[in-house]
Amino acid sequence: MRKSDIHVSDGVSLPAAPLPKHVLEIQEQLQKLEAELREVNKNKEKLRRNLLELTEYTYMLRVTQNFVQRSTEHETAAHSSYEEFPALEKESLMDYTCMQRLGAKLGFISGLVHYAKLESFERMLWRVCKGYTILTYQELDEFIEDPESKEPTKWVVFLVSYWGDQIGQKVKKICDCFHCHVYPYPNSVEERKNIMSGINTRIQDLHTVISQTEDYLKQVLFKASESIYKWVVQVKKMKAIYHILNLCSFDVTNKCLIAEVWCPVDDLPSIRKGLEEGSRKSGASIPSFINRIPSSDTPPTLIRTNKFTAGFQNIVDAYGVGDYREVNPAPYTIITFPFLFAVMFGDFGHGFLMSLFALLMVLYETNPKLHRTQNEIVRMFFEGRYIILLMGLFSIYTGLIYNDCFSKSVNIFGSSWNVSAMYPDGSSIKKHVNSTFLALDPNVTGVLKGIYPFGIDPIWNLATNRLTFLNSFKMKMSIILGVSHMTFGVVLSVFNYLHFKKTFNIFLVFIPEFIFMVFIFGYLVFMIVYKWLAWSAEFSKDAPSVLLHFIHMFMFATDKNNLPLYKSQFGIQVFLMVIVFLCVPVLLFGKPMYLYWQHHGGQTFASYRKGYQLVRHGSEEELSLLRSHDLEEGEDHTNSESQHEQSKETFDFAEIFMHQCIHTIEYCLGCVSNTASYLRLWALSLAHAQLSEVLWSMVMRMGLKVAPDVGVFLLMPAVAVFATLTIFILLVMEGISAFLHALRLHWVEFQKKFYSGDGYKFTPFSFHDMCLSLEREHAL
Repeated sequence: MRKSDIHVSDGVSLPAAPLPKHVLEIQEQLQKLEAELREVNKNKEKLRRNLLELTEYTYMLRVTQNFVQRSTEHETAAHSSYEEFPALEKESLMDYTCMQRLGAKLGFISGLVHYAKLESFERMLWRVCKGYTILTYQELDEFIEDPESKEPTKWVVFLVSYWGDQIGQKVKKICDCFHCHVYPYPNSVEERKNIMSGINTRIQDLHTVISQTEDYLKQVLFKASESIYKWVVQVKKMKAIYHILNLCSFDVTNKCLIAEVWCPVDDLPSIRKGLEEGSRKSGASIPSFINRIPSSDTPPTLIRTNKFTAGFQNIVDAYGVGDYREVNPAPYTIITFPFLFAVMFGDFGHGFLMSLFALLMVLYETNPKLHRTQNEIVRMFFEGRYIILLMGLFSIYTGLIYNDCFSKSVNIFGSSWNVSAMYPDGSSIKKHVNSTFLALDPNVTGVLKGIYPFGIDPIWNLATNRLTFLNSFKMKMSIILGVSHMTFGVVLSVFNYLHFKKTFNIFLVFIPEFIFMVFIFGYLVFMIVYKWLAWSAEFSKDAPSVLLHFIHMFMFATDKNNLPLYKSQFGIQVFLMVIVFLCVPVLLFGKPMYLYWQHHGGQTFASYRKGYQLVRHGSEEELSLLRSHDLEEGEDHTNSESQHEQSKETFDFAEIFMHQCIHTIEYCLGCVSNTASYLRLWALSLAHAQLSEVLWSMVMRMGLKVAPDVGVFLLMPAVAVFATLTIFILLVMEGISAFLHALRLHWVEFQKKFYSGDGYKFTPFSFHDMCLSLEREHAL
């Protein structure tokens, strides 16, 4: 069909897998169609070969006509059966009169030889025939299709004149050896004309027959194209089903197939219903059934998603698939990921453009072209459309907080700063009109009328110390968000410890980690917030440095030049540091020592079941049900004694202590580096704002500064350049950069606190995972 340029499109709906009794019908249809197509193609190929041979014969007759000339001098001397012969060259090596006395007959062999073989062909004729031949040839101007390679090839028409039958036999064998296309050579001019006339008639007839054959072939293919998608999908589904059946094993009687599979508990009723429906449709005499069996293997992880949550779950799975029943970070990532992205990408205008782009993809998400696109970039954006939408909406929110729209502030509620109150008499303000700067002191009554309702006051966009103010604000905001994010990750580890029945980790791992995080970096956040609340603009010159206090906290020292934030600050900081130092050895030695005690003489609770000891052994059915119930809860107590003995043998204190030592060092040092890593929120936000301002000042401002009569012609190109650079640099490049940084903050700083990601994904058999698109398969 593709060779005939017949478009094969995917169907509107996917056909179901055929029943076994319908397979023979499909096979019969395909065999009948195959036999018909094979016969038509065979006839078509035969006709094309005949047409090619006649075309070559025509070229040979037309070219050799120029070789042969009538010679009246030798007409009587030549044999009566030959009326035409090649003109003998004057310097020929053989004596024609001598050959005539011996009674040798003059013969001709003509045909076509490949251009690349011409030199070897001529040399072979000379050596084998010892000069008793005359070779005349001419290269064709046209390219003729090679019957073997089906490619246009350069050919040479040749005419071999020879004396004697033995020489003729040798020439024919040489022609066969070089795969020459040999055609009969006419004996007279009249015969040549008759052959040419007959060939032209046959060529016309062949063109007509080939055209009719191609039309019939297209009709057959057009008719088959209506069902080809259905057949391909059905055959692929049948092959997939048989592939899965081959993974099953036979029972003892070799009459039934047994498959051991993982299945979600909630889907058991659906599977039972599906087995019953399959048995009914197939007409099986023995119904299929399902039994639950105990297993000590770790089950796979299944996270049910929809079109909204699938993108965020893919972000988490790219780090690692969670263990069975482990806390899944994806629900929290739905909010934290776009928010941290927006902190670095905070711009109302850029966020609006990003949201508009994502909203268009959401509105047209049912378009089949978007689902079947072969462009990897378009598919990547389409699959993450809801992530892009939330990132854009959060960027609008943070852009309003920063009061930043394409590097310009928007005066929505009116500035809370009043210049006239700073200079009550007109003479004072006139003195400052010609100066470069006007100072505004918030301590002067009437200068600061209140707090701007939402976000940063737009007057800061005009201030010379704007960058200093925003840097201080964004840096402290990054620390607060980072510590909150990491602390939340540490708290989530409690749910893993509770679910997996590792209560000792709460006391020996979680509490020391939580104290270490809160007493150091939580205290840093407290000092930042306390300074904001306790020190007003009136006493801002005497405000202490939070950074110096934080450094002196580790040194157990004070600074006389730096005022304390509150009373008894030094004593409280010493108390916090002592508690932190005591938590480190607990985190380092607590878990290994407890496990050592538990495996060497300590009391074990493995032989008890929820406070009751198992004193009797029930039937096999009861034990099987008990194991099934335990498997659902992630535990198995039936073989607790043997497992406890095996754990004693495999317990390695050195390995556990080394692992805990690495974890302690990594966590303690990681808290410092991870907190500093969140400063990327400040750095990326500053870079994005500065790039926006540079782009505005270098492009748009230059276009707006020009005189009106000329600016009309320059403004439109300036707007086009500004829009292009905004999309490709600020939206695409900066967006990808902020996306990757937000990804790193979630993988390293957040998920590492509670998420191991050592599981494997539940991948059930599904037709949706197969490539059932003919268009996509052809593109691949």
